[in-house]
Order: sequence, then structure tokens, then C-alpha cells
Amino acid sequence: MVMDAANKLGTYIPHFCYHKKLSIAANCRMCLVEVEKAPKPLPACATPVSAGMIVRSASDKAVQAQKSVMEFLLINHPLDCPICDQGGECQLQDLAVGYGKSESRYEEDKRVVVPKDAGPLVSMQEMARCIQCTRCVRFGQEVAGVMELGMIGRGEHSEITAFVGQTVNSEMSGNMIDLCPVGALTSKPFRYSARTWELSRRKSVSPHDGLGANLIVQVKGGKVKRVLPLENDAVNECWISDKDRFSYEGLEAADRLTQPMLKQGGEWKEVDWQTALEYVAHGLKNIKHEHGANALAAVATPHSTLEELHLLQKLTRAMGSDSVDTRLRHSDFSLAGVTPWLGMSITEFGQLNRAFVIGSFLRKDHPLLATRLRTAVKGGAKLSVLHATDDDLLMNVANKMIVAPSEWLSALSQVVVAVAKVKEVAAPAGFEGVQASDAANAIAASLISGENKGVFLGNAATQHPQAAALHAAAQWIAEQTGAKLGYLTEAANTVGAYLANANSGTAPVFTEQKQAYLLLNAEPELDAHNPQQAAAALKHAEMVVVMSAYKHGMEYADVLLPVSPFSETSGTFVNCEGRAQSFNGTVKPLLETRPAWKVLRVLGNILGLSGFEYETSEAIRDEVLGAGVTDLSAKLNNVSKQAVVAASAASTGTERIADVPIYFADAVVRRAESLQKMADAAAPQAHLSSALAEQLGVAAGDKVKVTQGSGSAILVAAVDAKLPANAVRVAAAHASTAALGGMFGSITVEKAGEGK
Repeated sequence: MVMDAANKLGTYIPHFCYHKKLSIAANCRMCLVEVEKAPKPLPACATPVSAGMIVRSASDKAVQAQKSVMEFLLINHPLDCPICDQGGECQLQDLAVGYGKSESRYEEDKRVVVPKDAGPLVSMQEMARCIQCTRCVRFGQEVAGVMELGMIGRGEHSEITAFVGQTVNSEMSGNMIDLCPVGALTSKPFRYSARTWELSRRKSVSPHDGLGANLIVQVKGGKVKRVLPLENDAVNECWISDKDRFSYEGLEAADRLTQPMLKQGGEWKEVDWQTALEYVAHGLKNIKHEHGANALAAVATPHSTLEELHLLQKLTRAMGSDSVDTRLRHSDFSLAGVTPWLGMSITEFGQLNRAFVIGSFLRKDHPLLATRLRTAVKGGAKLSVLHATDDDLLMNVANKMIVAPSEWLSALSQVVVAVAKVKEVAAPAGFEGVQASDAANAIAASLISGENKGVFLGNAATQHPQAAALHAAAQWIAEQTGAKLGYLTEAANTVGAYLANANSGTAPVFTEQKQAYLLLNAEPELDAHNPQQAAAALKHAEMVVVMSAYKHGMEYADVLLPVSPFSETSGTFVNCEGRAQSFNGTVKPLLETRPAWKVLRVLGNILGLSGFEYETSEAIRDEVLGAGVTDLSAKLNNVSKQAVVAASAASTGTERIADVPIYFADAVVRRAESLQKMADAAAPQAHLSSALAEQLGVAAGDKVKVTQGSGSAILVAAVDAKLPANAVRVAAAHASTAALGGMFGSITVEKAGEGK
């Protein structure tokens, strides 16, 4: 189109409805240009280029057309820029300076549009400003995959609105705020809290999912006021998920820990850093002396930076212990020699034409990877899925196998047999009795037929009790079909944790009770695979040191050390494609908070350990990765030597499938007020299959008691007709389900008695 040609040449043509990532609407007419031999001006965004074409974007005829369009746009637009939240970053305001008149010829009343409630994130209070460019509508349909806004009415009665009685709930909805070229859609949490010119802008990296979205963090008065996407086509394009955009509210949470605290005689006392660190060092030395070095364990979340994890494992090993781990939600540790990563670049992921995703709540676990895959599917790619729930992925799924978690290996075994049959190769030993179902044959045929192919293991597959066997089967399928094997990694620094050598355990964290625990950014009652086990281990320990930005674990901790969240420290995250992205702190640490790498360095010095003389976080990063290295894909390896095994008989009882809801996934998001008002942050329910609900005599909305191991929870029942007959879906990472056991495994459900 003429607009794209002009962009390539660096020629600016004014526009509102055109956006390089959205389809062409050509409805604002601001980009009218003069095309030689055309009788009247044409829209640059919708006029194809042809050889020898002469276009004038700034001729008298073109400029006059653009000025006329601007005059029409301003007939009904409220001219109260000083009170508009978008003032200072509004395209209409900018272009009105160049193309608008100083006074209007129209004296009729301006039209008024009734404000609407679109939920806790997007404000539609100023819809009278809307110029009907339809960017928000097209974004929902084309990128987010769900049409939540649309246009009704005709002529001057036309308006953008949400569906009757509904709010905007997509996990990508915040991007509509950036796309709006006027002040019609604004950010509800940020609204009226600062002016755009008062904010200083700093680059950062998202600390949440494995994509590592690039961010612009906007700061005023030492506080984070707003987070916007920093465009990077190779990573997040120009989008970010709502989790990345609005989680900054959690940085100001009421339970921020700002002073070191010690528990003395059952009472919590605030102390200075020197006292707290000497107490920790003394306690660790004592436990090592009395119980041996092996009585010490360090546990961190993979949302911690590379530098923090490197010093944590270095300190633990210098003390003589090898117990350090970030894989809190894993339950199978038998897979050796693998550093899980995406297996390709994010750009390549978006160009796949065959994908097989195993065990992933794709949309909620990886919102931005899901948008890439959605675009590929719209372009003709075929997606196959093996999972325990049949959630709406907002894209066409060509083939799916929805079975209970204990049958995943059996389902993969069927795909192995189907691939072997089509490729005319021998299936691995032990697969003689396996019969491929129609769905397995369809998945095999789909994978064999494509060009760019990928087989991916999601978070649920990684956390599965048979994770190593699932990996081996997926690897065999990938090798035989010519596909690449990849992992959709869980957290911002899952890959970095492996590179920092911060994963050494061979058994699930907390299965072996230790005498001393160092917890970094971890809330085990919400982050562990089995919260029951975690709570028991921490209560049994003689000493628990919590290094966190928040006050938690007060019942089992002995020391609380306030460490910086991502906005207050410098560090590095390694994303799912092996890209190391370093960032600086965007604001100063709050009160007595200190970056965790500095705390660990000083603790190393007090303990008298060698190799803790770092001046900067960059020096630690270079020790781990080498100076100037950003592409680490050569160091990563998805291939294991694990033998492929066929599934044994599946369990017959009722079993749990646990998702980690998008807004409970890490400590910062759990405290972001606006995100916690979203539908995705509702308290977990017990989702039962239709068959199970009928068998128990339970209807949706009834109370049920779910029991696992020594703990139980009373939850509201929901009936999901698409769930496997013997599966119960109960979310993890929430206080109401923290008394339950493992994220997978048998679970009992009964109708709760009256009065419970």
C-alpha cells in the first residue's frame, strides 16, 4: 500500500485508523493523498502501489483534503484537552495542530456518548472522544482472538461498545489503550494519577512469563506509575499482556516488607541489616556444625534474576550443601542433561505451520506466544493439542486429545505408534500392544505433512509426575517427524536458573526435610507442587530465612529480609528462546529494601566465603554468561538420552488437574489490585465433569469438599462438560486451595454437608 511505501522512505502521512499490525479499515480518511491521474484524493492505507505511480502526500490538493477530514473529525469532538487523560500523547491533538482550524464553522450541539463500564482495567468513561477508527475492535478480533468491543448504530449515532452486560476480560485487553489514538480508552488504574510529560521513562524486562517482554516503565516521584510495551519485533512485537502491564500495582502493596525483621520469643521485631545478617550467618554456621552441611537448602522462584540465583547457589555450595532448586512446581526430577528451552527463536515459533502442544493452558500461561500461534493458525498452520481441559484457545484446533493427566503418556504412546506406522519405522520396544486412536492418527498425519514443525511441552507437562517419560515420547515423535522439540517455559528466568546452575535436586523440593531453608522470592504455600509437604518441611526446620519483597511466612520464618522486586534492582532474565536481557532498576529501593544480589554478597562476606567480592550486578552476569553474550541458545539442549516407554495402566480413581491461574502465578501479580478484580482472578472452583457431577448429585453452585492427603477445602462446584470423566480441575497458587496436596494425583470429592 502507499502508506507502507511512504513509511519505508521515511515520509510521514497523517493517519488514525491505520496500524501496521492490524488489517486495513480505511475509515478515518485522514491519510488522503493525491495520486496522479486519479480524479480525487485516495486513502494511502488502502491504495495499492503500482509501477510508475506518482503520489503527492503534501501537495495543496492532499493537504486540503486532510484538513477537511480533520474539520469533520472535530465537529463532535469535545475540545477539553486540559482535562483529558490522554493529553500530551494524543494523535488527534498532535495532528489538529498541523491540520486543524483555529475555530470551527459548526455551531450545532456536539453529540454525547454515554460512558460504559468495561471492567477494572480499561476505562470507557470518555467515549464521546471516540473517532470510530475501530483499532480496538480489530485488535480484539485479529490479535487477542476475541471480539469484546464492536460498533453499533449508524451515522452520528454509531458508537463503540462492549457486548450487552459484559466487560472486557481478555488477557491482552490493555493493548487497546495504547492503540486508541484519542482519549476514549484509557487505563483505569493510571487514570488521573500523572501527566505524561511528568513521567520519566526507563527500559525494563517483564518478570512474569517466559517470553521476556520488553517494557517501558514510567516513573514519577520515585514510584512506578505506568508500564507500556517497548517495541521489539523479535520478542513481544508492540504488545504486552495485561499481567505485564498492570502488575506494577503489586509493587506498592500494603504488605511490602521494608525493614529486616527477627522473630524473638514469638514476637516480630524490626532490626537493622547488620543485626539480621549476622543472626542469619550465625544460625547457618550452627546448623552446619550440628547437623552437617547437607541440612541446609536454598529455594528460589524462577522469577528471580540470573545474578540472584548464581549467588544463592554459590553461597549454598560454599557452605557445603548441594540442595538448591527453583523447580518448586515440578514433581518428576528423573530427566537428566536437559536445559529446557523453546528449541527455536520466538520469530520462528510464529512461522510454524504444524504445532503439537502437550499439557499447556496456552492462553493463560503464555499470552504472547498464544497470539503468535493464533496468527500462524489464521495463516493456515495446523495446531494439535493433548491436554486434560478443553479451554477455548481462541484459534482453530485441528486435532485434540482431551484425557485425564494419568492418560497423557498413553495418548502420546498412541501418537508414537501412529507415526511409526506412517513412516514405516519400528516403534520403540514395549509398544507392541498399543493401538492408535483416530485422534492419534490425525495428529501423526498432521505432523508428518508440514514444513516448519514443532512439538512443545507446556507448564502442566513439565509439572507432571511422568514429565521425563512425556519428554522422551515427545522427543521421539519430534525426531521421527522432522519437528523441533521445545518447552514453553514457565517463568521469566526458568532458562536462566539452569544456566546459573541453581537446579541440583533429584527429588521434589521439600520431600526431604532440612534443618535450614533460605527462601528467595518464594511463597512455598502457593508456589510449591505440594503445599502440604512444603508447610510440614518449613515448620519442622530449625531456621527459615525469607528473602522477599513482601511480609509472608510469618508463622514458620525466623528472619525476614526485604529484597527488591524487579523494579528496584538491576539484573538479567534469560527468556524461553535463550536471549539474555539485562535491565537496570527503574526506581530506588523502598526504605530499607536492598537488591537480593547485594544481600547475598554481604552474607557471603560475613560467612567468610571466598569469591563474593562483586561491585556490580554486571560482574556477576559476566561470570555466569561471559562478557557481552546475549544469545545463549547454543548452550541449551532439549535432547535427552531417556528411553521411550509405553504407558502402564492409568489410575482408575478421581484425579486432579491443577492450573496456575494467570493472576496468581507470582508474588507481584498476586498483589496487583486491579488484576485481582478480573474474572481470571476469581476464587478457584472445583470443576467437575458432567459424569462426576451426576454421580455425586452435585449441581453447579453447590458446595463440595475436596480432600487430598491430610488437607481439604470447601469449594463451589462448577460443571465442565468437556472435562475427562474422572478429572477434577482445582487451581493451585491460591490461599483457598493451599491446604491440598500435589497438583496432580488422586483427589476425593464429596458433596459438602449442610452448614459447611
